Amino acid sequence: MDHSPLFLAKSLLRCPSVTPEEGGALSLIEGVLKAAGFEVHRPVFSEPGTQDVENLYARYGTRKPYLLFAGHTDVVPPGDPSRWRHDPFSAEIEDGELYGRGAVDMKGGIACMMAAALEFIRENPDFGGSIGFLITGDEEGPAINGTAKLLEWAKGRGERFDHCILGEPTNPNQLGDMIKIGRRGSLTGRIVVEGKQGHVAYPHLADNPIPGMLRLLEGLLRDPLDHGTDHFDASNLEVTTVDVGNPASNVIPAEARATFNIRFNDLWTPESLEAEISRRLSEAAGNGIRYTLRMEPTNAIAFLTPPNEFVGFIADAVEAETGLRPKLSTTGGTSDARFIVKDCPVVEFGLVGQTMHQIDERVAVEDLDRLAAIYRKVLNAYFAPAS
Repeated sequence: MDHSPLFLAKSLLRCPSVTPEEGGALSLIEGVLKAAGFEVHRPVFSEPGTQDVENLYARYGTRKPYLLFAGHTDVVPPGDPSRWRHDPFSAEIEDGELYGRGAVDMKGGIACMMAAALEFIRENPDFGGSIGFLITGDEEGPAINGTAKLLEWAKGRGERFDHCILGEPTNPNQLGDMIKIGRRGSLTGRIVVEGKQGHVAYPHLADNPIPGMLRLLEGLLRDPLDHGTDHFDASNLEVTTVDVGNPASNVIPAEARATFNIRFNDLWTPESLEAEISRRLSEAAGNGIRYTLRMEPTNAIAFLTPPNEFVGFIADAVEAETGLRPKLSTTGGTSDARFIVKDCPVVEFGLVGQTMHQIDERVAVEDLDRLAAIYRKVLNAYFAPAS
């Protein structure tokens, strides 16, 4: 079987693995890795109220150090296929670009990881260490029956990882731009201000909740939460909805609702942030506003992998292949790295993410070869001390 990154990427893209469907993608990976000598497992996880999700765990070798590659084969829905230049699951190439849902997010990255690992093992079958793959089918979905449970399952088997590379698309413009060494946390809160419904012509008989909501939101937004750190931007609170559900212009509403989301850095925990939000609202409300605050549970905690030798391996490999020294960043949304970091240091580096989740998602064929070469250079450097 052809183990080039392009062939593997095309094969994966032709698997319609829209969350939570496996679509043949994990079976394809299983077959390729087993043939190369990996021990492969396919655990399925369940949770009441959610759909079952298939996952994959594979390991080559029994010694340390143990380098783990992580990612996901599930993809977001493609939308109307007729709006695509090529069928979203046909893996067509045009003008040097490979089209398909998941091309950059992140089947292309998985193909490059596999190609690099297989080539390394073929040339170094008795290297001093282990290489693993932790692949979920539940990253684009609720992330309940995926990476978090797969890690617990692996730990239950006695698996211990030293470092992890997650192949999410990290580069904004060109391959080599950016490595993610951390992620901000995410916390959502909901405020309800209670009023009393009434006729606008008789405001003394009613209690309009909207002025109270404006005061509370102003209290939340008036001062910055922090000013950032060496590796993180300042935490940011955005009000995402304000609603009274009132279709009538002559009725004072009974209540007002607002939702906000905070992307926070490692100066905060969800608990300390909730305490700060409660303090600000209480101060703004005084004794004149009746309100409730509900903070939603979150598993998106801010984390950082400090620049170290492992980060250096990756940055050096990127620079050697692309000529660019990548920026070390913590920007963007959440990823499954938030689960992996509890077990080992994790760094994210993958393809260019400009078309992820879009119609005509695509990746430059050249970038697939270059990313596989970068991963191969990382493997050479990582296992060199034990060679």
